Amino acid sequence: MDANKILSADILDIVFEGRNKEYGAYQLRKTYNKRITYALIGTFATCALLLLGSVIANNTKKGKTELIVQDVSLENVQQEEKKPEPPPPPPPPKQEPPKVEITKFTPPKIVKDEEVEEKDEIKEVEKLEDTKIGTINQEGTKDEGIVAPPVETGTGVVEAPKQEEDYDKVFTVVQIAAEFPGGIPAWTKYLERNLNRDLPVENGAPPGRYTVIVSFIVSKDGSISDVTAENDPGYGTKAEAVRVIQKGPKWKPAVQNGRNVIYRHKQSITFQVSEE
Repeated sequence: MDANKILSADILDIVFEGRNKEYGAYQLRKTYNKRITYALIGTFATCALLLLGSVIANNTKKGKTELIVQDVSLENVQQEEKKPEPPPPPPPPKQEPPKVEITKFTPPKIVKDEEVEEKDEIKEVEKLEDTKIGTINQEGTKDEGIVAPPVETGTGVVEAPKQEEDYDKVFTVVQIAAEFPGGIPAWTKYLERNLNRDLPVENGAPPGRYTVIVSFIVSKDGSISDVTAENDPGYGTKAEAVRVIQKGPKWKPAVQNGRNVIYRHKQSITFQVSEE
């Protein structure tokens, strides 16, 4: 290379002076800065696209789910109509005891024979053996020593036998229903804290109401069992409602006639999905 060109020549030209520049190493080093620039621009562009996509995804409208808890244990239970009780049977006919022959007792009195009346005539002792002694004369059956039963006087109303209630059956209507500790506000708060309200949206549920009716047994000690869903609106709502109620604490048992009884409770849980 001429001495005049050395000062203005590129370092690569000086290094590769007299060498085979077509081999490839010369071109790689010659275009190194340009390739680095393209790589950096491509990296920044890719990062910018990813960031833009994330912002767009976050700004996209998402479904919003609300929980509606309703107690349907007494609303859907139809109470049996009480049939009128049949009238009591009529009282048995009053039976009078059979009349017994009575002979009037006549105290002895000394009078003339012609002054004695027939009714006042003193009977012979043999004739008094089969009769009762009284103050009047009465015809009837011979006295055989049988005492007639006393005649009972009643009101004429026959009471029906009282039926004892079975306290081991499952009640659906009681005097005091089973209750979650703390009442309905505490029960609603428990469901809102433990239910995954976003589950229908996560499973692709469109806007709408998804109601699950769950029934379960509250035993005499308040423990929960036999938790079953009577319907399945889909999108995982049925399994979620059953799961949360199964893991719940004990309830206050139902009371009938002052005694704890087994009670079946119904609960309505609604997942309401709406657009924001």
